[in-house]
Amino acid sequence: MHHLGADAIERAWQILDQIPGRATGAYSHSQGIKGLRDTIAAGIEARDGFPADPNDIFLTDGASPAVHMMMQLLIRSEKDGILCPIPQYPLYSASIALHGGTLVPYYLDEATGWGLEVSELKKQLEDTKSKGITPRAVVVINPGNPTGQVLAEDNQRGIVEFCKQEGLILLADEVYQENVYVPEKKFHSFKKVARSMGYGEKDVSIVSFQSVSKGYYGECGKRGGYMEVTGFGPEIREQIYKVASVNLCSNISGQILASLVMSPPKVGDESYESYYAEKDGILSSLMRRAKTLEDAFNNLEGVTCNKAEGAMYLFPCIRLPEKAIKAAEAAKTAPDNFYCRRLLNATGIVFVPGSGFGQIPGTWHFRCTILPQEDKIPAVVSRLTEFHKSFMEEFRD
Repeated sequence: MHHLGADAIERAWQILDQIPGRATGAYSHSQGIKGLRDTIAAGIEARDGFPADPNDIFLTDGASPAVHMMMQLLIRSEKDGILCPIPQYPLYSASIALHGGTLVPYYLDEATGWGLEVSELKKQLEDTKSKGITPRAVVVINPGNPTGQVLAEDNQRGIVEFCKQEGLILLADEVYQENVYVPEKKFHSFKKVARSMGYGEKDVSIVSFQSVSKGYYGECGKRGGYMEVTGFGPEIREQIYKVASVNLCSNISGQILASLVMSPPKVGDESYESYYAEKDGILSSLMRRAKTLEDAFNNLEGVTCNKAEGAMYLFPCIRLPEKAIKAAEAAKTAPDNFYCRRLLNATGIVFVPGSGFGQIPGTWHFRCTILPQEDKIPAVVSRLTEFHKSFMEEFRD
């Protein structure tokens, strides 16, 4: 049993005092408990160095419902397009399809470590308009899922500028903000980048998504998250609020967790030392796991893997022998799926085929998480290496 610091007990009372009737089983305001939104706004302010307004925060059951809410509001018909990275976390393609819109893909550049080129955004935008589709928003996942890159600040400035010029809403999936593994990269929120460029509320519309499912706490089943909605006029805000009200409110324990994620113990708090040691332990272990797996992939014949700068995944590229591609066709499945299924059956290791995320046609990938316990990783690597050798032998042209 952990010894509870006086600060932890104090904080529990503070939270209870903010909840209507001190009942965690009661409904709250549709946007979430006001006191918790105050805490989150203060956390955003501390992170970015720019003010945040608790009224801009909508607490949701994980980040996914927030994404659905924005898609529902943005998409009027299949004539509305949402620009999405490829590869992308399939929540976006699914949500766009569900709400009857059109996914406009822009490709990340694998050769530059999954770089996001503004020229590629422009090219896809022009192409979309020529098809009579109205682009409404750009989704950016930073750090990337499934690709694990962390955007550089100047790249982010280019993206903000592009959204400003084209009048597009920036949907910033920032749920992996705590997961950055390379010292040369830092997480910068898009709102912070926009504000540091001198853009205010009136200039650019940004929605940022955050979740309690990621980071070093990973409480995914608790379904806590929020979106911070900035740069929308009062009439539009009214509509967002209406949609939030349809769901009454998000679950209260998820709301509490979201506020805790954005207000960790501070220097001087009794729990600070043990909290920091645990956080640091988890993040440095994830960093080591990412590196071990990345090296293992790059040692496999025909496999290349970019560095995981952030998030919790690697997305290696695999060049499959022609014979394996033919065998996959015969089995009526995609070649990357064929490989992943064979791997699962032979070793019990689960990779997700790249075709689930989108990839440049004719290339094959898979997504691997860096989440197995650190002491299990060497065994995973040796089983994978052995399987890969025999697979390549079997299908050598």
